[in-house]
Amino acid sequence: MKKILIVIMISFLPIIMMAQDKPRFGIKFSGFVKSDIYFDSRQNVAVRDGHFYLYPLDKSLEQDSEFDINSKSSFNMLSIQTRLKGSITGPDAFGAITSAVIEGAFFGHTKTDINGFRLRHAFAKLNWENTELLIGQYWHAMFITECFPGTVSFNTGVPFQPFSRNPQIRVTQKFDGLKLSFTAMSQRDFTSTGPEPISSSTVYLRNNVIPELNLTVQFSTKGSNGDSFLIGFGADYLSLVPRIKTNLGYATDQSVDGISTMAFMKFTTTNLTVKVEGVLGQNTTNLTMLGGYATSTNIDDYGQYDYVEYLPIKNLSLWTDIHTNGKKVLAGLFAGYTKNKGAGESVTGPYYSRGSDIDYVYRIAPRIMFNSGKMRFSGEIEYTTAAYGTTQIDGAVDDSHEVSNLRLLVGVYYFF
Repeated sequence: MKKILIVIMISFLPIIMMAQDKPRFGIKFSGFVKSDIYFDSRQNVAVRDGHFYLYPLDKSLEQDSEFDINSKSSFNMLSIQTRLKGSITGPDAFGAITSAVIEGAFFGHTKTDINGFRLRHAFAKLNWENTELLIGQYWHAMFITECFPGTVSFNTGVPFQPFSRNPQIRVTQKFDGLKLSFTAMSQRDFTSTGPEPISSSTVYLRNNVIPELNLTVQFSTKGSNGDSFLIGFGADYLSLVPRIKTNLGYATDQSVDGISTMAFMKFTTTNLTVKVEGVLGQNTTNLTMLGGYATSTNIDDYGQYDYVEYLPIKNLSLWTDIHTNGKKVLAGLFAGYTKNKGAGESVTGPYYSRGSDIDYVYRIAPRIMFNSGKMRFSGEIEYTTAAYGTTQIDGAVDDSHEVSNLRLLVGVYYFF
């Protein structure tokens, strides 16, 4: 009997060896379970029951009193950031290594859909020796995956850091330490604003036919001691058609154009990582930042057709993130500042923007993380101040007053 088993094993040995030589294709699942526990000292501009936090609400004075109704504190616990990712590998195609990713979370699409499963990423990639083609939904080209804030809060530095995921086509070319990326994008979950009754919608970009376009250049280097350095620049072009018919029933295709630029840097040593980024943006509502656009003037005689022009609102944003690189205990600090720079010309009509009555916002957020095995316990303090004031004729804000919120956040993760 033993001899028969030995003969059978020897007979199947070549097949087993051949199977091991072949690459394994399929899908590998990963992700995390996360629960957020947070306290806010006042009411805020936020979505999903306060989970995705932007900045504090302005004062709302009680009738016949100086009492600020929005000074009311709040508390909540949620697990909607829990995430599932499938990384897919397959055989080569067109002379390139192929791969794909499907990722979702339970963040929902709207407030009423909270806990609903929501698509985050869904893309396929072709990788040649120095060229990569990505097609599908992924991070916006102004969200630099190699250089973004490592906050505990899911807002990841919003509204100072561009934050959006978009259906796109991205081509990346590598030249040693230099990387050049060109991206054409549409909109889905993160959209631009426009005239009522549609408000926030993808229709304004779709009606312009031209997708959002981005060009980003990065250079990275790594020293013999393990230190690394990354620097990059990017330019983004977004053109919208807010409406195709005037209020008087005439066809129109007047667009509003916005050009945004950015620069970023990351320096990493064995013990410390420092990240810095600056964005000078126009019409950046879709990036979950301040800004948007406004109506400037009628461009036909006596307004008989109601043809109008639009002006993009400019904003300047700066942030830095510093953290230690320990495996068991990590400490970090995020600081951000964003400033409303107005439209530069007279605004005569309505605003289609975020924070048109805000002069500036700043945030300081220290954090600490404790890792053990697959578990992580994190704590973060977010102190955010928004300066509300009077919107001037050029879109800038004057005579501002500050309101502040203190958020105490605990995040508990289990990675798999």
